[in-house]
Amino acid sequence: MPPHPTEHPNWPRLIPDAEQPWQTLEQVELSGPPRRLVRDTVRLHGGQQGEYVYRPRGPRAVFVLPITPAGEAVMIREYRYPLRAFITEMVAGGVEEAENLGNAAARELLEEVGGVAAEWLALPGFYPQPSISGVVFYPFLAFGVALQAAHNEESELIERLVLPLPDVYRQLEAGEILDGPSSLVLFHARRELEARGLL
Repeated sequence: MPPHPTEHPNWPRLIPDAEQPWQTLEQVELSGPPRRLVRDTVRLHGGQQGEYVYRPRGPRAVFVLPITPAGEAVMIREYRYPLRAFITEMVAGGVEEAENLGNAAARELLEEVGGVAAEWLALPGFYPQPSISGVVFYPFLAFGVALQAAHNEESELIERLVLPLPDVYRQLEAGEILDGPSSLVLFHARRELEARGLL
């Protein structure tokens, strides 16, 4: 595994607030791991009672924008069953229990596109669907990525795409990158890529 990436300054802030305006009265588990879903009965800030169905905090995922020594971006085209469509995305995957974020990023890079990075840079973390999910995403830039054979899971339909960086950003600006988290990672990566003369 490569050296662990530096933690981004906003990562420690991606935690629950110390005080909560809503009180949980009851919780029912609707679906267990790996995609846990619960229904809470809550007392809202105004005193009224309501229900909330959501994925609780705990799950984490990493996103990786791999850059080759030639300055190309490595993206994937993956079939997403809920959409019944193939979409262009970034390398991404869940973080295993007690797994270091940097190790998870390196593992996903190797598994999904057969990549090994020479340098890592952490980008701002974010909540992808805060109205229904407590999942937190942690993105990285990976530089000097050498490519070999990928190790996709049997359930994954993934095509590796190696594209000039300007082409990826043209797609982003044209609204052709339809995956929200991938679009946000590209947004956060742009300043560093420009600073390095890659865009």
